[in-house]
Amino acid sequence: CKYILNRNGEPVPFSTVDYDRLVQTAIEPMACDGLRTICIAFKDYQEGALPDWDDEKNVVEGLTCVCICGIQDPVRPEVKGAIAKCKNAGITVRMVTGDNVDTARSIAVSCGIISTNDDFLVLDGKEFNRRITQDGVVKQELFDKVWPQLRVLARSSPEDKYVLVSGIIASKLNPSREVVAVTGDGTNDGPALKVADVGFAMGIQGTDVAKEASDIILVDDNFNSIVKAVMWGRNVYDSIAKFLQFQLTVNVVAVFCAFIGACIVKESPLRAVQMLWVNLIMDTLASLALATEVPTEDLLTRKPYGRTTALISRTMMKNILGHALYQLAVMLFILFAGPSVFNMEDGGPVDGVFRPSQHFTMIFNVFVLMTLFNEINCRKIHGEKNVFRGIFTNPIFYIIWIVTFVVQIILVEFGSIAFSCTGLSIEQWMWCFLFGVGTLLWNQIVNIIPDTQHMPNLGAGVPNLGDPSNLQDQRTVAAGLTKGQMLWLRGITRLQTQLRVIKAFQESIDRNQPHEYITIDKLRAAIIVPQLSSLHGVEHLTTTTSQGKPIIKSSMTNEHEYHDEDTQL
Repeated sequence: CKYILNRNGEPVPFSTVDYDRLVQTAIEPMACDGLRTICIAFKDYQEGALPDWDDEKNVVEGLTCVCICGIQDPVRPEVKGAIAKCKNAGITVRMVTGDNVDTARSIAVSCGIISTNDDFLVLDGKEFNRRITQDGVVKQELFDKVWPQLRVLARSSPEDKYVLVSGIIASKLNPSREVVAVTGDGTNDGPALKVADVGFAMGIQGTDVAKEASDIILVDDNFNSIVKAVMWGRNVYDSIAKFLQFQLTVNVVAVFCAFIGACIVKESPLRAVQMLWVNLIMDTLASLALATEVPTEDLLTRKPYGRTTALISRTMMKNILGHALYQLAVMLFILFAGPSVFNMEDGGPVDGVFRPSQHFTMIFNVFVLMTLFNEINCRKIHGEKNVFRGIFTNPIFYIIWIVTFVVQIILVEFGSIAFSCTGLSIEQWMWCFLFGVGTLLWNQIVNIIPDTQHMPNLGAGVPNLGDPSNLQDQRTVAAGLTKGQMLWLRGITRLQTQLRVIKAFQESIDRNQPHEYITIDKLRAAIIVPQLSSLHGVEHLTTTTSQGKPIIKSSMTNEHEYHDEDTQL
């Protein structure tokens, strides 16, 4: 502007002194209040002598300033609460904006990103580049001195946003690399959205370029939706961990019970058809019950899981071993001392012939009831004492639990020859129920035990069955196996398979490694599964191989693609 209107509405020359005074008395106070300042100006033209509007430089010369307006872009009321939840969840929120430093600082304070007493950095783009570059080149060591304290980056360009995101990802300050999520709605945000681990684009105001470069589109343009996405992501992770803890506990108990029974009693206390029912509880019903837990606000009170954190934590390992020890102790007590303590006949085989008995029926019933009550314990995997909290918010869980309990009563009382069961007395049922409820009390004792730094490898101790490709060796090894040893072999091989799948899953999400494809060949080559064609013997062991397409694409910023021979989702 070359002129400015005075109090009387008359144009007067607009000097440098007037400009500085206007900045100090009007523009800066407005900016400090979070207002975006806009100058309204005009220029007169003679009729018939209009300028070339495409010549911007000529059009904006010689303008007359009318006034300075302050426009407020109010912060949505839910943003401050959402940012507070992010902080509690261990998520650091940084604001990158094109506003000037004063406006950006005011907005950041009102949102809760920074407070007036913080010593965090609030920089503009020019100062940011001066601190991180040397001879015009961005240096990672200089960048690492800036970004940990940086909370607001004002007057930034799209290149600044890209440099900030890529620099944090490349930083080695923390043992595990930072996970960076970026929000954006403009075309210029595309590079930053693309390089980020997770890119959020606005569904209403976002451009097509931003949506294409992002991983997730917020259909309501609401920052609170990001918090919900974090909550659901942690809930999915916890659901997997809950099911693994429950499943591994059942497998450990079943394996050792079958093994000890086969070695000492010459017969597994758990029959094959009973194990099928246990597997149905463990694989199908328990997965539905534990995987349908609704996320709660408690998920946002924990820090994020580390990039290299084991899927089975020390707390989970402690719970698995602790409950396996309790269940094994109870089952072995009933196996060896049950006939004398509970006044019933020994259910061991007579002349190599097994007959249904109350003795072995009670072992089966106690195992299932302890498994059911341990399913309640597995709802909480972080050492929480109240395992019943929120149980009635998930009707699928308690309906499946009740139905399973009722079916178990029917199988025991009316299963007869089909399930190798004999009806139990009321007193025996009360003992079974007492042992089942005991898992809830035992869980409180296990929670008191501190987590140890040394946990055994559950995948160790698998017997050497010879070369899997040599079928003759396998038949030789399997020739002397009894029925109980067969059940033990199946259980321990399944346990080993699950641990290998867990390891493969962890390797696939390790972003420190280059992106790679996990194919059917690679997954199957890592897992040797014995296929049992009969309950009474092993005919052969095979290593399954196949020529298949990639089933998992390990990509953090592109879409996840799942391929099958004829289907693409």
